[in-house]
Amino acid sequence: MIIRPEPAVSSRSPLPVFARAVCLFAILAVGTAATVDAQVRTTRTEQDSGTDVLLQAVSPVSDQIVWASGHGGTFARTTDGGDTWTTSVVPGEETLQFRDIDAFSANTAYMMSAGGGTVSRIYRTDDGGETWDLQFQNQHPDGFFDCMSFWDVDHGVLYGDEIDGQFYILRTEDGGRSWNRVPASALPPAQEGEGGFAASGTCVTTGAGGRGWISTGAAERARVLMTDDQGRTWTDVPVPVSGGNGAGLTTIGFLDNLVGVALGGVIGDNQGRTENVTVTSDGGRTWTLGGRSRLTGPVYGSSWVPGAPQPTVFAVGPGGADFSVDGGFSWRAADTRTYWAVSFVSADRGWAVGPAGRITRFGFRGG
Repeated sequence: MIIRPEPAVSSRSPLPVFARAVCLFAILAVGTAATVDAQVRTTRTEQDSGTDVLLQAVSPVSDQIVWASGHGGTFARTTDGGDTWTTSVVPGEETLQFRDIDAFSANTAYMMSAGGGTVSRIYRTDDGGETWDLQFQNQHPDGFFDCMSFWDVDHGVLYGDEIDGQFYILRTEDGGRSWNRVPASALPPAQEGEGGFAASGTCVTTGAGGRGWISTGAAERARVLMTDDQGRTWTDVPVPVSGGNGAGLTTIGFLDNLVGVALGGVIGDNQGRTENVTVTSDGGRTWTLGGRSRLTGPVYGSSWVPGAPQPTVFAVGPGGADFSVDGGFSWRAADTRTYWAVSFVSADRGWAVGPAGRITRFGFRGG
């Protein structure tokens, strides 16, 4: 489903074990927890992307190698942690909006463009962006790509808006040389209008052992789709967040194969606040409400923070950037400026991207 850029740029389940553990820890050890939490601080470093287009996705490979992508056929890459960025446009594709990027090295990355019909495409480079191979182009006039994720460089999955009551999910097992649609027999039926929000490229995520999860929206009820066989078959789980036209989940992520969080909101209502965070501690089989994010409006992108001493989640959207050090039950503000996507590779290295070429490196200190 399309998310338009800012004008300047164009049956609730019982509280899970993880949630109870966090709450109990907070009650019984409030003195220690408060002291630890008070010491947690974010660091913020502005970086020069070399472009003024809306950047909508980011994919760090390491603390030095990071890729980003956005509108105007643009992608950016750094090999020194963001001290310098090289920004380019895919030749002949200046009108495309690259709303997702998944990188594996300084040389290899996939990009996904979003839009109606043939505008939705998948590209791959193996020479650092010097050339891009068009691997797949949507041919259905009602098709619209939302996000993609990979188990490894050869095995990946792409999610798009429903077509004729069927979810649109593609899989590759050969590095993108072929992409094949998952048949209706392996999927739950889609609700009318159900799809994703092509905001940050994080409405699908993959995990160990062939696990994968998709967050949905824009339908009567929001859901999470799950797989444990690298996307060959999928089941659905309801979640306790608001659904409806233009509402639902936009982003999903897992700390491991059990602990996860999905976030969203009402797209276009950048001043409102709603129940927009849901958490799981059993691999996505059941979900319960987390705490509302502090930032107003919807959350567009999110990332767990690897290596953090506490289960830390970072979330971004039009209203700014928030973080939670208790797995999504309470939130603090990290920035008030607009971001579309964020991804961390360690407690000290995470990148968020947004309008006007914005790239900010975030980190955590203390705790």
